[in-house]
Amino acid sequence: METTDLREYLIALRRWWWLVLASTLLAAASSAYVSYLQPPLYQSRTTIMVGTMINDPNPSSNQIAMAQQLLTMYAGMVNRESLRQGTMEALGLSDLPEYTAKVVPNTQFMDITVIDTDALRTQAVANELVNQLILRSPAGTQEQERQAFVYEQLDELERNIRATKDEIGRLESALAEMLSARQIADTQNQITALEQKLNTLQANYASLLATTQRGAVNTINVVEPANLPPEPMPSKLLINMLLAAAIGFVLGAGAAYLLEYLDDSVKSAEDIQKVLDVPALGAAPALTDKDLRGGDLVMVNNPQSPPSEAYRILRTNLQFASIDEPVRTLLVTSADPSEGKTITVANLAVALAQSGRRVVILDCDMHRPRLHRVFNAVNNVGVTSALLSESLDPTPFLQRTDVPNLRVMTTGPLPPNSAELLGSQRMHTLLTELRAQADFVLVDSPPVLALSDAPVISTQVDGVLLVVHAGRTRRETLKRAQAVLRQVNANLVGVLLNRVSRRSKGYYYYYSHHYSKRYRNKYYRREDAGSIPALPPAAAGGVNGHHHPAGVEDGRVAAPRTQDAG
Repeated sequence: METTDLREYLIALRRWWWLVLASTLLAAASSAYVSYLQPPLYQSRTTIMVGTMINDPNPSSNQIAMAQQLLTMYAGMVNRESLRQGTMEALGLSDLPEYTAKVVPNTQFMDITVIDTDALRTQAVANELVNQLILRSPAGTQEQERQAFVYEQLDELERNIRATKDEIGRLESALAEMLSARQIADTQNQITALEQKLNTLQANYASLLATTQRGAVNTINVVEPANLPPEPMPSKLLINMLLAAAIGFVLGAGAAYLLEYLDDSVKSAEDIQKVLDVPALGAAPALTDKDLRGGDLVMVNNPQSPPSEAYRILRTNLQFASIDEPVRTLLVTSADPSEGKTITVANLAVALAQSGRRVVILDCDMHRPRLHRVFNAVNNVGVTSALLSESLDPTPFLQRTDVPNLRVMTTGPLPPNSAELLGSQRMHTLLTELRAQADFVLVDSPPVLALSDAPVISTQVDGVLLVVHAGRTRRETLKRAQAVLRQVNANLVGVLLNRVSRRSKGYYYYYSHHYSKRYRNKYYRREDAGSIPALPPAAAGGVNGHHHPAGVEDGRVAAPRTQDAG
């Protein structure tokens, strides 16, 4: 069951392959075009650190944990509107380029990355974001000015301390060379005074140093200033195209499945089995101009073509459709007009006649008769003439065709009350007489849902063959046609799936195509380049062993090249 379901999904994709392909290519091309139009992007990054534990030889775990919590808070502050507004005012910008603040896991570092089309602007924005972050930290503007003053005082004290020490050292050196008691006493007094001054300077230095933020946890330090990008970022054209193509493929596939879901037409033999619960006796491919080159009778004009083989398969399946109660009078109809029932009944009749069976076709489509044009017959007499005749013998109203064993009775003059004529006792008698003269009697009628003629005739025949246009006939239409036939207790023996696309796999057409190819390779041979393939007697004779007269395979029946009429 899983394999069948998967095959159904693949069939839907294959049926709408052009939509999926177009969606994929359009998405990829659009992505490539948009990527091509975009200017090159530059990236600048700056790194900051919260706390000064990196300079502390013995940082505590509490300091590290506190620094990581503060770092998370600062990362969230970077995206706040107040900080963005401060950055724009400082740089004179109306908007900021794209930027991100990312905390390096398990560290006190945070990276601020800016991406823009201007290299200088990326560097300036990155540095200013850090500056605005520092201004909102304990080391803000006022504190920075105070700290700057303190550091100036510390620098001055350091210079005085060094100068005092140097002076003390100079005096001590000079004291060793002095001989006068007076000079020695004065020098010692100077040294004592300088030592007192040095002590005072050192005490002031220690006091000022205690007011600085050295060792503080809630401080921001710039580890790596923002760099000026030397070149643009690598292009993501290929990645963007692949991503867009994947999205396009998904959208195309989704649209294909949606259309498949909304399309309730019959496309396969499985659909027919599900809708009608009757077998599909065959599938005929759509006829091409090459098939119709000599007319609608492809069985005569192109006997080696796949459509001809499809009608042969229909012939065989029809003969085995009702073994207990053989079908000798068959109504060929359709649910709607223009589904190919007339071409089907004509070629099926030829296929039966070529197998050695005596076949008679009745054209009971009193509204759009076409069989007389298919067989180049006259239509001044026919079914209506036989029904109105005093004689019960239908022979005078039958016309021979160029196909041996096949005769046709056209509609004759079109009556105003066709349904009454076709449902009369005279019609039953006519079919009985024809059945005595032929092995098969095929009847062509109007569509089931268009007129009441087909349901009326279906009560007079052994079985009904319903022709379905693959991909066009709706399931609801088939159900209605079956309901109409059931109301009159008609025997629906099977369905022909007509005009199947030759590109569709999994249908009977491919079976008939491959079967036809193997059949020709096995039985047909050419005597010379200009000869016609010769059919061996065993194959040509059909089930009864009859042989066609010479020239039958060459025969051409002139007919209009029409395919879409009923």
